[in-house]
Amino acid sequence: MNVGVGVREMKSVVRTTAGGPEVLQFVERPVPEPGPGEVRVRVHISGVNPTDWRARQRALPPGVREEVPHQDGAGVIDAVGPEVDPARVGQRVWIWEAAWERPWGTAQQYTLVPDQHAVALPDHASFELGAALGIPALTAHRALTVHDGGPGQLAPGTLQGATVLVAGGAGAVGNAAIQLARWAGARVITTVSGPAKAALASAAGAHLTVDYRTQDAVAEILAFAPEGVDIVVEVAPGANAALDIAVAAQGAVVAYYSGGEGEHLSIPVLTSLSTNLRWQSVFVYTVPSTAKQQAITDVTAAVDAGALRVGEEAGLPLHRFTLEHTADAHAALEKGVVGRVLVDIP
Repeated sequence: MNVGVGVREMKSVVRTTAGGPEVLQFVERPVPEPGPGEVRVRVHISGVNPTDWRARQRALPPGVREEVPHQDGAGVIDAVGPEVDPARVGQRVWIWEAAWERPWGTAQQYTLVPDQHAVALPDHASFELGAALGIPALTAHRALTVHDGGPGQLAPGTLQGATVLVAGGAGAVGNAAIQLARWAGARVITTVSGPAKAALASAAGAHLTVDYRTQDAVAEILAFAPEGVDIVVEVAPGANAALDIAVAAQGAVVAYYSGGEGEHLSIPVLTSLSTNLRWQSVFVYTVPSTAKQQAITDVTAAVDAGALRVGEEAGLPLHRFTLEHTADAHAALEKGVVGRVLVDIP
């Protein structure tokens, strides 16, 4: 039996075809009722990721007539379906992977997600923070926990003694990686492309920022970490492969989670072989379920501890759009706006 307040219509953003931001339509549609194992969330803020606009450019899955975009968000559970504890109604939550292999994203006033995809958000944590977690935080967690001999989890002290290099520390994943690595006790280096991004990475907590356009990145990194870095959280593996190899410690891992369209990774075999260097891809949507659940647990603990923050003072500027201007939010992200793009839901 569903628990909640019946609402007849809601504002939503949908697409019925592939294309640019212009295919996103602002519409009214019926408010759905949660099924078994599902919760309905009154979404306050929706988070936009690069995978959201890339998905928009692809055809809809077979049998799907319309799709609501966006994986991440934050809000309040207002109804639950069978097999879900009714006590969850009224709980503040952050949402992850709302639209993965489902047509219900967070770009609407109410969304349905599996019970475990709505994670309790502490009262001291803002909806802005909750909507900014999701894919970036889970990706960063995976990248920081796949190295040989690593803890497989993040908590204070689990990366004590490790040195982490975050490529692109001013990005959403880079920002999350810096904050989580610092919380776990690592020394953190990041590479950036200018003074403004260096300031953001420093605000996130990086011990050393290196402007790869004006500095000798290899020399700067090895001066700070003569034995090399243990973990590389990599946004551009093709472009940065030579740098990563040059600064990698014995047994290091390069965990790469992104790359340009058509980008290729070319690896010198003997150099990687001699250092036992691992090249590990990270696609958070298909990460093993046990690792993903560990990430949820650890990210939740970091939020509880106040170790994850958002806003320019935390190195992650927020760019806000209204729901009816979701197309503008997509366009801004496609053009490379620095920070986290959020959509406010009326």
